[in-house]
Amino acid sequence: MANTNAPFGFSQYKGTGSAPTYEQVTGLINYNTANIFFGDPIAHLSDGSVAGITTSALPGTVPLAGIFVGCKYLSVSQKRTVWSNYWPGSDMASGNFAEAYIVNDPNAQFIVQSSGGSGITQAMVGQNIQFAYGTGNTSSGLSGAYVDAATADRTVTTLPFKIVSLVTPVGSSSPTTGQYNTVVVAFNNVETKVTTAAP
Repeated sequence: MANTNAPFGFSQYKGTGSAPTYEQVTGLINYNTANIFFGDPIAHLSDGSVAGITTSALPGTVPLAGIFVGCKYLSVSQKRTVWSNYWPGSDMASGNFAEAYIVNDPNAQFIVQSSGGSGITQAMVGQNIQFAYGTGNTSSGLSGAYVDAATADRTVTTLPFKIVSLVTPVGSSSPTTGQYNTVVVAFNNVETKVTTAAP
């Protein structure tokens, strides 16, 4: 059966601590920052707040701040504090900051979908890889991020993630293969762990 093209961002699989928090940390989101979805990779801006990687800081050129997993903010429309699994990109008074929840554990591992083409193969395990954002879902708040199989490389050390393994579905004896298969990745270039040498 063919894999479905339905990216869901970076879903935590392992890490220090225990579910559901895995020792996540907090950061700040500026009131006018574009929306950020649950499972999106994020980076620090010059003012210390976090956001999705912008075109001025392409993925792989700066260390990640981590993976976004929700936020808390004072909603202008609802007149109350809101806990949300995604930042909607507005609904907060000018000059204010939302509190972001971030996974930046250097030992964290995530399940993520691969891009089209031939997908990620067993021979690519151990290689570094780039991601793309895709389209986030404003109904569920889930990210549309995925890893780009065409970028997998052992020598490009600035790429943000490293392929750990292919995912074997429950009830199956073999991992998913082909385009849009799912894989386990770990941080390669995050503020808490920056790799400077090829594997």
